[in-house]
Amino acid sequence: MWHGRLAHFFLFLSCRKNPRYGRDAHATLASSHRSRIFRDSMRTVYDASDVGRTIESLIDRIAGSFSSGKTLNIIGIRTRGEVLAERIARALRLRGFSQIGRGVLDITLYRDDLSEIGPKPVVRPTEINIGIDAAPLLLVDDVLFTGRSIRAALDALSDFGRPSAVRLAVLVDRGGRELPIHADFVGLTRQDVPRDHRVNVRLAEIDGRDEILVEPKA
Repeated sequence: MWHGRLAHFFLFLSCRKNPRYGRDAHATLASSHRSRIFRDSMRTVYDASDVGRTIESLIDRIAGSFSSGKTLNIIGIRTRGEVLAERIARALRLRGFSQIGRGVLDITLYRDDLSEIGPKPVVRPTEINIGIDAAPLLLVDDVLFTGRSIRAALDALSDFGRPSAVRLAVLVDRGGRELPIHADFVGLTRQDVPRDHRVNVRLAEIDGRDEILVEPKA
């Protein structure tokens, strides 16, 4: 801990002694300080019980916003959004929602960063075998970050019909939006995640356990 404080002190002194580098050095100092605060104070691990409570709270808010006697289509974005959507649909059926339509959306070919993914992106089938016209649609994903994945999903949905309304549910909103997109239902909000970190959601159906990790990018 003292080594870290001494490093910050000497960096501050170098800013004072070298005015022409002051702006860059002060920026470096501020960035380093934010990273230290993040490491010291930010929670980085949510275990299975945390995830369970978060999903249950998310379902409570969704159930209170739709009519159980009317059609509700729930579409999950592959891959973990698909799993989360299935959990939500199953819980809503237990609460008396009897007209739930289900679908799965692959957004790979609709992404605006497709060229950065690689020469052979993995494209899995979209499975929407329900009519989505004139009915509310709940779009589900695990993490909301820049908003670009959701824009791609909305573009993809437009090929299948026109819902009466589209609402977005995400397990984690980590901030950092680049597009004017927001979630209507959020399980966990973490607006303080640095851009050089990832929010990794793990779900038992795919990963063998429920967990949310905030960790540096590889």
